[in-house]
Amino acid sequence: MSYSSTLSKSQKKFHDRVKELFSHADVEINGQRPWDIRIHNDNFYARVLRSGTLGLGESYMDGWWDTDQLDEFICKLLRGDLRNKIKVIDDLILSLQAKFTNLQNPTRAYEVGEHHYDIGNDLYESMLDRRMIYSCAYWKNAADLEEAQKEKLDLVCRKLELQPGMKVLDIGCGWGGTAKFAAQNYGVEVVGISISKEQVDLAKERCKGLPIDIRLQDYRSLDESFDRILSIGMFEHVGYKNYRAFMAKTKDLLNENGLLLLHTIGSNRTKRTGDAWMNKYIFPNAMLPSAKQITQAFEKLFVLEDWHNFGPDYDTTLMHWFKNFDSSWHLFQDKYTARFYRMWKFYLLLSAGCFRARHNHVWQIVLSPKGFPGGYKGRCT
Repeated sequence: MSYSSTLSKSQKKFHDRVKELFSHADVEINGQRPWDIRIHNDNFYARVLRSGTLGLGESYMDGWWDTDQLDEFICKLLRGDLRNKIKVIDDLILSLQAKFTNLQNPTRAYEVGEHHYDIGNDLYESMLDRRMIYSCAYWKNAADLEEAQKEKLDLVCRKLELQPGMKVLDIGCGWGGTAKFAAQNYGVEVVGISISKEQVDLAKERCKGLPIDIRLQDYRSLDESFDRILSIGMFEHVGYKNYRAFMAKTKDLLNENGLLLLHTIGSNRTKRTGDAWMNKYIFPNAMLPSAKQITQAFEKLFVLEDWHNFGPDYDTTLMHWFKNFDSSWHLFQDKYTARFYRMWKFYLLLSAGCFRARHNHVWQIVLSPKGFPGGYKGRCT
């Protein structure tokens, strides 16, 4: 008896539709290749057609399906443009909510910190490099994660043309790794701000004895002057309604001859929301900016000095993070559930697949208030 004959009439209808969609992405149901999908619950088909990526992610968390190579499975779905072939009500609701509500207003600013970054420093310590840099590494001249993150930090500092004695603002400072690197290697004074209490507490401990001031603070409440500003992996939480305000605020904080380096994940398409599954389980209220949204946000405020895309490096970074997380999982089994493991695995490998498919990008953008005096020469790739 064939597999399809065991399905109910309605299940078979949904099965056939999903099978057809997956065929456009070279994915087979219960196939033998590493990226093919094995179904354990026949309600999977209706759930995915009803809820799109939210249904795909939740059904994976629930153990309804598996694949040997989740990252490549996601990459193939994106290459096959399946997201545009399945329109679901969850995405519409999220889009309407974003249209009529500022999901990233100051009263909501700390939600993502509490939901994502405060879940446990020990988890991140096991997953990341020793500096705990939670953003894309730079692999051009690197052989391992430690070296690749050091290369990224040095690239940022050189692009900002840091000089001893400068005052630098790090918006979204994480666990203080970037601030510490800049202070130790370039002799600068750093103010680092984060919306995560756990990050701030550990960053203060890690940066003791250095000219670094770590604060639990939203960027909109700052009122100081800086020679340089950097923001790495934070702009994804700003929201399209606040992009212009972010640019205006950073310009107000920056000296006339200063530089702003914005390191952010970027999207091929202009949208108002993020992914429904990511929004619910990983990064509440987050969204990825498009190039159009970013340039419109800084128009008449900044001069564009440099725009660098190294998105494929995030695929490599995420695969290293997953390897570290997976090999350390035995240390956390009593603290987190098996469902959390599948959620975190889906998050990391889904993300890797997105960058592999060139669906997402990593942009480092250098801006100056009036054009850098003498011309910008900091591009060191």
